[in-house]
Amino acid sequence: MNASSSHGGPGSHSPGVEPNTLGIALRVGLFVVSGWMGVAVLPVLLLPVAGLLATSTLSVFAAAAFANAITVRVYERGRLSDLGLGWSPSSATELFTGLALGTGGALGILAVPLVLGIARFAPAPAVEHRAAALAFVGVTLLFGAVGEEMLFHGYAFQLLIRQMGPFATILPAGVLFGLAHAGNQNSTAMGVANTMLWGVLLGFAFFRTQALWMPIGLHFGWNVILPLFGVNLSGFTMGVTGYALEWRVGAWWSGGDYGPEGGLAATVVALAIFALLPKLVPERPATDSFTPEER
Repeated sequence: MNASSSHGGPGSHSPGVEPNTLGIALRVGLFVVSGWMGVAVLPVLLLPVAGLLATSTLSVFAAAAFANAITVRVYERGRLSDLGLGWSPSSATELFTGLALGTGGALGILAVPLVLGIARFAPAPAVEHRAAALAFVGVTLLFGAVGEEMLFHGYAFQLLIRQMGPFATILPAGVLFGLAHAGNQNSTAMGVANTMLWGVLLGFAFFRTQALWMPIGLHFGWNVILPLFGVNLSGFTMGVTGYALEWRVGAWWSGGDYGPEGGLAATVVALAIFALLPKLVPERPATDSFTPEER
């Protein structure tokens, strides 16, 4: 298998010994500091010229790309496979399986209430050029999904999951993922808790595949469907379709102004995907085999 197309993560194919505790701390520290610098500085530069949504998503993408590029260049071979983005014969299947699960979950918690009559569409303000706005939102959300996956499940996460094990890595990373959304507009305790749960789910999706393609597909599929139904996404109001979904049930189910992620429906969907993943995706070994020449 060509190394550039491998799923292998940090340290899984580098020559030499595995890093010791100090080495791991230095690698994770460089990743965290690099990412934090990007997240702290870029919004200040982007916000005056871009909207809040574009600033939030693009700054995370740029910060994540910078943090991963720095660490894999310093400590690995600087290839996409060093951060879980190597392309292999199974990558397309993983990406589209994630998309199917994400879009299916979002459609389930939005279409089912419409059919049951506990939600209905109502007119809402929209932008003038809807097609262009939808394309812009779609691309922006794609960058946001890729950026968040690289930031929370990129090089540092993959190194730690190899060295510390899945439970000790996935759960704390999921908690951090949820807390990172605590400052979003209309944030609620339920919304943050659900976002933590989804963070754990996305980390588990990486663990099953040893690559970022399924988490990216799952993340993007979920995110892109919600604005099409006129509901808020993690507190953000897109307003691109000209209608909004009005609920006839309380915020405990619909999520209120935070969006469906703030309600019990999102909890149910996340748990259902957790149950489906092991059946749909065979667990991939944490390391790949290489010949001496490929190393």
